[in-house]
Amino acid sequence: MGSKIASFFKFDELGTNYKRETLAGLTTFVSMVYILFVNPNVLSASGMDKGAVFTATAFATAIGCFLMGIIANYPIAISTSLGMNAFFAYSVCVGMKIPWQTALAGTFVAAIIFIIITAFKLREMIIDAIPSDLKSAIAGGIGLFIAFLGLNQGGLVVADKSTLVTLGSFHVGTTWLTIFGLIVAIILMSAKVPGSIFISMVATAILGMFTHLIPVPSQWVASIPSVKPVFLAGLTHIGEINTLQMWVVVFTFLLVSFFDTAGTLVGLAEQAGFVKDNKIPSVGKALTADSASMLTGSLMGTSPMGAFVESSAGIAVGGRSGFTVIVTGILFILGTFFSPLLGVITDQVTAPALILIGMLMAQSLKNIHWEKFEIAAPAFLIVLGMPLTYSISDGIALGFVAYPISMIAAKRGKDVNPFMYALGVIFIIFFWVLNE
Repeated sequence: MGSKIASFFKFDELGTNYKRETLAGLTTFVSMVYILFVNPNVLSASGMDKGAVFTATAFATAIGCFLMGIIANYPIAISTSLGMNAFFAYSVCVGMKIPWQTALAGTFVAAIIFIIITAFKLREMIIDAIPSDLKSAIAGGIGLFIAFLGLNQGGLVVADKSTLVTLGSFHVGTTWLTIFGLIVAIILMSAKVPGSIFISMVATAILGMFTHLIPVPSQWVASIPSVKPVFLAGLTHIGEINTLQMWVVVFTFLLVSFFDTAGTLVGLAEQAGFVKDNKIPSVGKALTADSASMLTGSLMGTSPMGAFVESSAGIAVGGRSGFTVIVTGILFILGTFFSPLLGVITDQVTAPALILIGMLMAQSLKNIHWEKFEIAAPAFLIVLGMPLTYSISDGIALGFVAYPISMIAAKRGKDVNPFMYALGVIFIIFFWVLNE
């Protein structure tokens, strides 16, 4: 049996073994398990049940990992995207006042479209139509938006009538709890310690309970929370996708998921040494697993999913096959028995994780050609627009409207893909709908 599994995952061809793959799977799990607690916290802002989202996140992640491991044989884990869950909760549900059930229906429709365009190989064509500079700007902008959320939730940045935002109070214990977690995370990340974000969350939670800033749970292990409050909610509300505003939301889910997954897949494939002659072997299978995972997540009851950059931790310790993420998926299922920890993982515990992820995503800004103003202007509007409008979609819209205008003014209109002109028009309509 063992030899058949090794043969299926091509251990010999990839130069790996059970011990190495298992350690890699454990490392990937430790590096990304924070999503199990962060995702319910973020999505609860939309009115979703925390316990149900906890279970949905665990099982959707496990299924996503199994699909990627079996279909593509890649050591790349799939889970709920931090950028997309923030857009889902804060932009769509809170900002647009769209019920979370309808937003889940939007995720389901986006996933169906995702599968269709992947099957017809249109996904690569659409991705290619967007300039690489704007792709980098979107990733960096989402990073700043996530970091801003973390700073606000942790009490480091608060609203102010005269200056819009200002530093929070340093006379509040929970603010210092966030600072402690951030310092620990920065030290561990700088020292390249595997699972840095998770370790910092554990340390912050322990300090919070020790100082009575966080309540100590009466139990640590419990039965798995029911997923019923969110399960299939998107499917049963699909009829509510009947307005231009909702179709813009669906399009944004689709668009942002494109960039998130495409960039992550390329980066991780390069790290693992899979890229040959500027091509990724079995990339079609990886995209199929990714799109199928997004559909599964929408049915389970969570926001759009995608390849997780924390998979780099498992790859760094030798993970080379899909067996790595099979191990990761199994560990996520076992993690469902620890739901009481949801009460311990407060905003102050997750805030440093959001800030750190924001820092990592901001690295993509180095790829933008800032010296070319016709490129820098739309890229800057995307990056700055996301945190200042408190909306990922608004930031994308600002840049995509400005891009064809700046390129035409620079006498480079012919360099603009026709699809980008269409996107510019769509986002002008998007602004019109939002201001009805």
